[in-house]
Amino acid sequence: MVVKSRILTPAQLDLAYLALFFGQRVNELVLEHLLRSGFDRARESHGYLIQHLIDAERTITELAKRMEVSQQAASKSVAELVRLGTLEIVPMKDRRAKRIRLSKRGWEAVQSARQERTRLDRRLMEAIGEKAHKKARASLLSCLEELGGLERILDRRVQDANGAIPDGGRKPRSRRKEHAGC
Repeated sequence: MVVKSRILTPAQLDLAYLALFFGQRVNELVLEHLLRSGFDRARESHGYLIQHLIDAERTITELAKRMEVSQQAASKSVAELVRLGTLEIVPMKDRRAKRIRLSKRGWEAVQSARQERTRLDRRLMEAIGEKAHKKARASLLSCLEELGGLERILDRRVQDANGAIPDGGRKPRSRRKEHAGC
C-alpha cells in the first residue's frame, strides 16, 4: 500500500513542532559556538548531565537517580566528561563515594554557552521587536505550564527525546484562563 503524504510548509507546522525545531536550531548554533571557542569535543548530550551539577556537587548515585538512568550509564557519562576536563571528581571521607562537580573548564563551557544564548536571544529580539519577543516567550511559557513541562525545567531534569523523564504521576495543571498563542 502506498501512502501519499502532502508536503508541509513550515507555516503549516503546529506550534509544538515549530518550538521543537526552533530549540534544536538554537542548540546547534550554541554547539557550533562552543566548538569554535575551543570546546572541541562538546556535544549537546553533555548538557543533560551538566545541568544537574550547576547548583551542587553530586554523587554518581544522585546523578543516576536525577537523570533516571542506571548508575553504570551515569558513571560512563561522568567518566567521559572527566576525560574531557569538563568535570572533576572530589574524594569524600568514604572512599567508595565520590562527589562530581564542574571543573574550571566545565564552568567556562557553561558561561560560554550562556553568553551565546544571550547573544542569540538579543539577535532575535532585534529581528522581531521587543513586544513580539516578550509575547512569544509568554506564549511558550503558558503552553509549557498547560502541558506540564515547567517542573522539569525548574528541577533541572530536562532530558533529550530519547530519555524523556515521565511526569512521575503528576498531572499537568489545567488553567482556566486564556493562553496567549496556545
